[in-house]
Amino acid sequence: MKTRKIGKTKLEVTEISFGAAALGGLYRACPREQAMDTLQAAWDSGIRYFDVAPWYGLGLAERRVGDFLRDQPDGSYMLSTKVGRLLRPVPTGTVPDYSYVDPLSFDADYDYSYDGIMRSVEFSYARLGLNRIDILYVHDIGVYTHGAAKNAVHQKQFLDSGVKALEELKSSGAISAFGLGVNEVPVCLDVMHHADLDCILLAGRYTLLDRSAVAELLPLCRQKGTSLVVGGVFNSGILATGPVPGSHFDYMPATDDVLAKVGAMEAIAKSHGVPLAAPALQFPLRDPVVASVLIGTAKASSLKRNMEIVEPRLADEIYGEFEPYTLVAPPLGAEAVRV
Repeated sequence: MKTRKIGKTKLEVTEISFGAAALGGLYRACPREQAMDTLQAAWDSGIRYFDVAPWYGLGLAERRVGDFLRDQPDGSYMLSTKVGRLLRPVPTGTVPDYSYVDPLSFDADYDYSYDGIMRSVEFSYARLGLNRIDILYVHDIGVYTHGAAKNAVHQKQFLDSGVKALEELKSSGAISAFGLGVNEVPVCLDVMHHADLDCILLAGRYTLLDRSAVAELLPLCRQKGTSLVVGGVFNSGILATGPVPGSHFDYMPATDDVLAKVGAMEAIAKSHGVPLAAPALQFPLRDPVVASVLIGTAKASSLKRNMEIVEPRLADEIYGEFEPYTLVAPPLGAEAVRV
């Protein structure tokens, strides 16, 4: 599989990468054997960049990804994990419902400080059982998760001391790159005006449907040499399933407007003889600022099905037909959109 460079670093990642949230039991249980089969399918397909986080299954996904990668040749893959939440043990059966099924018995506290980031990295090494983390993302900072008032505190904590931790980790060689792992554009713009980021893992905001990143973030990334890793290319599934009953957009039931837009997009894709998922998956890779597109699944069959539509690449002319049906996320306001 082709690779692309991360920012101004020497890191190169595969154009398609694997996101491990579902391996932590997101929305439905993921038995260990199923998780290992899915990771093996990703490896067999040529994927060599794997992304995980302490939040996914409250440590479970990191353990599983580490167990899989430990058996692969040294230096044969790239790995990213995240900081911003510290896990603490809780009694069995008392884990809050964070939409993870059968997670480990931990809860999470937000901590974007210097000490919090350093502790998080050490904990991740222990869960992964690996001696190398290539990229660190600051996870879910921003109004989208915290609301305006709480995020002001978290963002100040991060800019005042957390950035220093990341810079020290990179300069020491403990990591090779750092950035943000978020679902919104505004916090990326805010942080980029105060810190140099190698990359941003942006979920759901540079897709065939949602073009929120186009106006300001993409130009700023080009200017500063910051790469994008694009997650959520199916916008919570609707660009994979089409506007079927019960379909979701941005983690919530799709509105009539979104259903209509996706219906029109699906018709365009069918007129070209491809499923809507094909242009949805390939769209971000048309821009050189995008280093990789992240696929997240807990099923080997889904992984293989998605990999079958990565190639052949669709003609550029097709994408102009989708333009009338795109959207931009509305302003976040003072309260969190997603808790």
